[in-house]
Amino acid sequence: MRYAYGVTTALLLAGSALTIATGFPAGAQVAQNDSAQIAAVVPRAGAPASFADLTQQLQPAVVNISTRQRVKVQAQANPFAGTPFGDLFGGQGGGGQGGQGGGQTREAQSLGSGFVISSDGYIVTNNHVITAEGQGEVESITVTMTDGTDYPAKLIGKDAASDLAVLKISGPKPFPFVTFGDSKRSRVGDWVIAIGNPFGLGGTVTQGIISAVYRNTGTGSAYDRYLQTDASINRGNSGGPMFDMRGNVIGINNAIFSPTGGSVGIGFAIPAETAAPIVEKLRKGVAIERGYLGVRIQPLSDDLAASLGIPKKRGEFVQSVEPGQGAAKAGLLPGDVVVSVDGTVVTPEQSLSYIVANTSPGKHVPLVVIRNGQTMTLNAIVGKRPSEEDLAKQTFDPEQKGDEDFGPGSTAKPHANNAPAMQTSLGVAVIPVTTQIAHQLGLGDDVHGVVITEVDESSDAAAKGLQRGDIILSANYKPVTSRTDLDAIVKQAKTENREAILLRIQRRGQPAFYFPVRLR
Repeated sequence: MRYAYGVTTALLLAGSALTIATGFPAGAQVAQNDSAQIAAVVPRAGAPASFADLTQQLQPAVVNISTRQRVKVQAQANPFAGTPFGDLFGGQGGGGQGGQGGGQTREAQSLGSGFVISSDGYIVTNNHVITAEGQGEVESITVTMTDGTDYPAKLIGKDAASDLAVLKISGPKPFPFVTFGDSKRSRVGDWVIAIGNPFGLGGTVTQGIISAVYRNTGTGSAYDRYLQTDASINRGNSGGPMFDMRGNVIGINNAIFSPTGGSVGIGFAIPAETAAPIVEKLRKGVAIERGYLGVRIQPLSDDLAASLGIPKKRGEFVQSVEPGQGAAKAGLLPGDVVVSVDGTVVTPEQSLSYIVANTSPGKHVPLVVIRNGQTMTLNAIVGKRPSEEDLAKQTFDPEQKGDEDFGPGSTAKPHANNAPAMQTSLGVAVIPVTTQIAHQLGLGDDVHGVVITEVDESSDAAAKGLQRGDIILSANYKPVTSRTDLDAIVKQAKTENREAILLRIQRRGQPAFYFPVRLR
């Protein structure tokens, strides 16, 4: 998300939060959140007079998790290299820790929270709480119980996509544990309490209400679907549970929205309904497979909806389609709007990424899409989602600034009579793409369109990140090869009372992408 202050996932050093859990057989011990016991603690209606009894019963199952890591760092130059004192100091040329001329290592720690989900010692926390930063290695994981007892923990399984991990500790007697409730029953205004270890302070309890259910923060991930709360969540709460008034874990504290890094009353938790199946697979050692169609998408913003002439918040917009994947084979095209998948309507709360990721690979699904104002149904076969590392290599930033310079005397320099016509309505000046311009922009001879030579800084085009050197390939799905073409499309959009126009942009070194730009 592009905010002056954004969503902060409470990371390492003081912990972070996005944990998940699922209920397992209680074994020989009664669960810490047994409903019969809780019923006597908290009245069903209204706020409790105190959270003390509920906290006393649940807190023993919430743990502190710390790791000891060995992290590689850049070696510092040795100012005494080549002198008789060179071997006395680390760094390049001085031998030192990590080898001559290579990187050194340092010891690091991370702190977070977790909770026990079975009497035999299975624990849930965030993947990043127990994962080393950079190229480091985790040497040990320690779990500290409420009474101060430390246990060495074994990593059972972890999943980067959902940021979940399952640990295991062993002891001479059964451990206190908690179980999961039904987060689908959560309502805005319900009381909740959060227990964790913010800033390494030890067991800390905060209370609040559910502020929103299934909040989409705009990160575009497959699990961007949270319970929002005003209960104080800070760094170190990562992996800690969010309880309802029946003592059930309905969420795993995960992230905060903050200008300072501290709690401002906007926190997020992974719903238990999302977390439970993943945790159970990790606990059993079952491989986690997610669905994948191979598309780059974005939410249907007001501007996009206005440029397409369709209702807002209806579906998601396809920016690009990966060749050879399920979407491409089904005939999905860039510029399509996916309205539903396998009968499930695509909304901000039920995003396309979430629906597809939770669909089994190999399943045949109908895709309802809007193309050029027409609704149609395509049939796709869901593929297997690549690893997070592979997906990261495929990402691109449509708003990344370029440094195109056409050079003195270039035909791409703006002409005095080019700018006014377009800047009055779209905020850009353009000229046709020539072979010379295409080569200067590092593009092939087969690229046709108009190149932007100037952008009015006060326009929506500038605010959206359009820049000199961008090539407009089409407008409202119609090819553009001249300023006259663009003028005519803009005029038609105004006649249809559209507030925005949809441009397809080609930028150096990037796939073509769509940009909605508001008209003036």
